[in-house]
Amino acid sequence: MTPRGFIGVLFLLVAVYCGLDPFKHSAISEFPDFVSYYVDLPPWSQVPTDKDDQNLLQNSTIMFLNQIQGPESMAFDPLGRGPYTGVADGRVLFWDGIKWNDFAFTSDNRKELCGPKPSPWGYLKNEHICGRPLGLRFDKKTGDLYIADAYFGLMKVGPEGGLATSLTSEAEGVPLRFTNDLDIDDEGNVYFTDSSTVYQRRNFMQLVFSSEDTGRVLKYDPATKQTTVLMKNIQFPNGLSLSKDKSFFVFCEGAIGRLRKYWLKGEKAGTSEVMAIVPGFPDNIRTNENGDFWVGVHCRRNLYSHIMGQYPKLRTFILKLPIPAKIHFLLQIGGRPHGVVVKYSPEGKILQILEDSQGKVVKAVSEVEEKDGKLWMGSVLMPFVAVYDLS
Repeated sequence: MTPRGFIGVLFLLVAVYCGLDPFKHSAISEFPDFVSYYVDLPPWSQVPTDKDDQNLLQNSTIMFLNQIQGPESMAFDPLGRGPYTGVADGRVLFWDGIKWNDFAFTSDNRKELCGPKPSPWGYLKNEHICGRPLGLRFDKKTGDLYIADAYFGLMKVGPEGGLATSLTSEAEGVPLRFTNDLDIDDEGNVYFTDSSTVYQRRNFMQLVFSSEDTGRVLKYDPATKQTTVLMKNIQFPNGLSLSKDKSFFVFCEGAIGRLRKYWLKGEKAGTSEVMAIVPGFPDNIRTNENGDFWVGVHCRRNLYSHIMGQYPKLRTFILKLPIPAKIHFLLQIGGRPHGVVVKYSPEGKILQILEDSQGKVVKAVSEVEEKDGKLWMGSVLMPFVAVYDLS
């Protein structure tokens, strides 16, 4: 057999293997209906090249190492106490200045399944039972804590904590399957994201690989107790934050890597527009006292993820190879977890960028909460909180 013929036969065997996946070793073997979607990414030339050449996030202080697992969201109550954070075992914890205390939980069916695990990854299997609090926001008027639980929907707990109550778990007859983040306006309306109606959070890697477009942005009206869909057919909507004057909110388009502005007031009310292209894949977004927006960037965009986004058939082929999902995920994020946070003006201009490009200290930032001159950074994948002093 000639070398060319050998290569042809080898390619055919690989194609047959990928098509059949006989040993179920691929990253999508448990998802027979998996489909890769085209991602309409901004041109590579438009992806911001701004960098923090000093890697200033390496000057951050790591706090609570191995005391908490996967602190996604940071919140401080109306009295300035905290932080409060939702962790991988389904609890919301409160730091009283000395120790962590149980504050709230979203599932009353915890039992032994929700006990300690060595890392945040260990909780994925039972998240749908234990609950997974993601976005947290306090109502500054009432002191109530609103919780976006990935599995149980939009929830609320009083200032004393305890078992959270459900506000809504569906919209337009479609269940919430991946409730992600939220914010509250002065009238008590809650704006929140549902990242997918297909994949739950425990399958977030498959959602990243697929980039399917069933994500939604929603509004819960406490007066009518009705949930309405403001936007649909979004590829992995994630963090959401109201502007300082509450005239609009900004949410993260996770798969595309953009910030989108949705107008609530004025002549543009009910419409949306692209606010900024992010240098990577954004997670949560938070507004500071000056009205600027801090964005936690889970990872920088790289050429591999860019190509995979634009060629879904190639992506599916590669995902069917006998390669673990975590390896594909590492390729997607550039080989190793690293840290990037970006501050944007309300107009979408980059004001500041801080990073740890090597992931020596800060990794996989999920959220950035600015308080008293410090940035509190949570990570859904890490067992710590990182704090950076802006002074």
